[in-house]
Amino acid sequence: MSESESEFLAERFEAYRGHLNAVAYRMLGSGAEADDAVQEAWFRLSRSDTRQVENLGGWLTTVVGRVCLDMLRSRKARAEQPLEPDVPLPGVVPDPEQDALLADSVGVALLVVLETLTPAERLAFVLHDLFAVPFEDVADIVGRTPAATRQLASRARRRVQGAPAPDADLVRQREVVDAFLAAARGGDFDALVDVLDPDVVARAEAGVTAGALAVAKGATSFARLALVARPALVDGATGLAVLVDGRVERALAFPFVRDRIAVIDVVTAPARVADLEIELL
Repeated sequence: MSESESEFLAERFEAYRGHLNAVAYRMLGSGAEADDAVQEAWFRLSRSDTRQVENLGGWLTTVVGRVCLDMLRSRKARAEQPLEPDVPLPGVVPDPEQDALLADSVGVALLVVLETLTPAERLAFVLHDLFAVPFEDVADIVGRTPAATRQLASRARRRVQGAPAPDADLVRQREVVDAFLAAARGGDFDALVDVLDPDVVARAEAGVTAGALAVAKGATSFARLALVARPALVDGATGLAVLVDGRVERALAFPFVRDRIAVIDVVTAPARVADLEIELL
């Protein structure tokens, strides 16, 4: 490929970058992973002969879909290996494009539900329902028949449509946080499970854990830090602040669903903690 051809191809790719980032971000829920997926699409494009490709946008969307599906399957296989959070942690300002993506989401409940979908369900729902990719094309990506792919999207749609709205009762949330703190301090596994939504997701810079049993098991190891934790508002969300020598060493924010903790966002990086607005209660 000549230099001029390479430059022309790069210009065509840049014209689709915003769309591809939007697809990848909704698929992966991580800005960094979305960037990686889009960059991989560029590598594949630069190594391919696309002279016979009539719809480059569709071709690139398919490539990004396949890359994202592989990444989601790898994420499931790793279970609790380090992942970026589904949405920016409190105190982390997304770039304008991510801001726009978050603005048209339906809230925390949807993000929790999407995380519980299988990779194939998530891809079918995102590509077809959000980006109008025909089922025939989605089927080619997931390796299913169009009919089976319709079923994948249908199951995902039912889960999404049934997602409850996040709770906004701060008094009740404070009671739940107090119960969580008491259970963590006492290492009471059953009491921890009682205050967690069955599909709770715990997210930190070090990794992601999903499910009430797994999260409660991890929270029992929080006993030492729980002794120096205090209820707080973390960027306006109900949560906890862990104090060491009088300063906030880490913060936990708790979105709620059905009077239970649906998400635990743990912020430990000093720069991120410093950006938080924390009000001790």
